[in-house]
Amino acid sequence: MLNLTYTYRLKLNQQQSQTYEAWLETSRKVWNFALAERKDWYNSRSCRIDACSIKSEYIIPADAPRPTFASQCKALTQARKTNPNLNAAHSQMLQQVLRRLEKAFIGMWESGRGFPRFKKQGRMRSLLFPQLGVNPTQGSRVKLPGIGWVKMQLSRPIPDGFVAKQAQVVKKASGWYVMLTLQADVDVKSFAPHGQPVGIDLGLKSFLATSAGEQIARPRFFVDLQRQLRLLQQRVSHKKLGSNNWRKAQQKVSRLHEHIHNTRKDFHFKLAHYLCDQGGMVFAEDLNFKAHAQGMFSKHTLDAGFSEFLSILEWVCWKRGVYFAKVNPDGTSQTCPNCNHHTGKKDLSERVHRCNECGFETDRDIAAAMVVMQRGLAAVGHTVKMLGEGLSSSSLLTQESPVL
Repeated sequence: MLNLTYTYRLKLNQQQSQTYEAWLETSRKVWNFALAERKDWYNSRSCRIDACSIKSEYIIPADAPRPTFASQCKALTQARKTNPNLNAAHSQMLQQVLRRLEKAFIGMWESGRGFPRFKKQGRMRSLLFPQLGVNPTQGSRVKLPGIGWVKMQLSRPIPDGFVAKQAQVVKKASGWYVMLTLQADVDVKSFAPHGQPVGIDLGLKSFLATSAGEQIARPRFFVDLQRQLRLLQQRVSHKKLGSNNWRKAQQKVSRLHEHIHNTRKDFHFKLAHYLCDQGGMVFAEDLNFKAHAQGMFSKHTLDAGFSEFLSILEWVCWKRGVYFAKVNPDGTSQTCPNCNHHTGKKDLSERVHRCNECGFETDRDIAAAMVVMQRGLAAVGHTVKMLGEGLSSSSLLTQESPVL
C-alpha cells in the first residue's frame, strides 16, 4: 500500500470560509476543554493524599478514572446531543482533535516533549477529515464535509490509480489549503545500492559540500528578512490588541513567516533533486540537530533547516530510485580521506584539511564529505580503497565497487 500527500490551494467562497472558521473555533474549544479535564485530574493527584491543599488543588474523587481518548470520545458524543455548536461540526473531525491531544500526551511521556498547552483564539488552524465519500475528486474540484464541492488550484494532476482517502484542510496566512492523502494498492520495492556514490557534509559556512568537491552556498532565509520582520512586529505592538488594524498588521507578519518557510522548502527540494542527478547513492551524516539548535549558532542552524532537508532528501531519493543512507558522524572532520589517518580535533576557524601523514590537502568540508562517502560504501558492502592507493574520487566506484 502506497500513500502520497498532495497539497492544493482551495478557492472557498465567503459562506464556506465562515463555516470552516466556525469549525476551527469549535475544535479549539474541544481541545481546551479536554486538556483542562486531563490537567485537573493530574493536579488532583500531584500531592500526598493526607496533605492535599484545597486552595491550590482541584479535588476529584479517588475512584474517578483517568481521562483517555476513548472516555472523552464518549463524553463528546453525549455533549453533541445538547450543544448545538458541537452538533453542527463534523463528528469525526472533533474526534481527531481528541486523538491529536492523545498523541501530544504520548509524545510528552515517551519523547520528553513539553506538557500540552491551551490554544488561544486563532491558534487552531487545521481540520482533519479521516474519511471522504465515494469519488471525492472530479477534475479541479474536491468534495469536502460540510461545504460540498470546492474548486482547488490543481497545481499537479492526481496520479492514475490513486484514490483520495482523507483530507486535512489548513488555514494559512495566504489562504485555505487541502492536503489530500492519496492511496494506491501497489507494492513498493526497496532500492539496492547502485550507481555513482555521493557523500554530503552539512555546515554553516556552506550549506552543503559533496565528495566530488562541490560546495553549495547557504541561503539566509530568516536572517536576510529579520530586519523587515522586526519592523512588522513593532507595528503590531503599537496597535490596540484585538482591533482590526492589529489583525491586519498581524496578517503581514504571518505572510512574511510563510514566505520564509516557502523559500526554504523550495530550496531544499531543488537541492535534493540536484543531488539525485549526481549519482545513484547518497550518504549523509546521522547528526543530532536538536543539540545543534541549542548552541551558540542556534539561529543560523534553525534558519538552515538541516533536519527538514534530510527528510526531504530521503523522500526525493526514494521517489527517484536513489539509494539513501545515514552513516556514523563521529570523527568525519578528524579523519583523512586519503590515508584514513586521525588528524585530531580542529577549531572551527581552521577550514583547510591538512594531513601530516600523507600530505593530502583540501577543504575541510569536502574532506568530511569524502569520509562520509567511504563510510557509506563500506556500510552497503562495497570494497573501499583510500584515495592514496591510486584511486580518485570519481573512479572509486567504477574500479573497486561492483555495480548492482
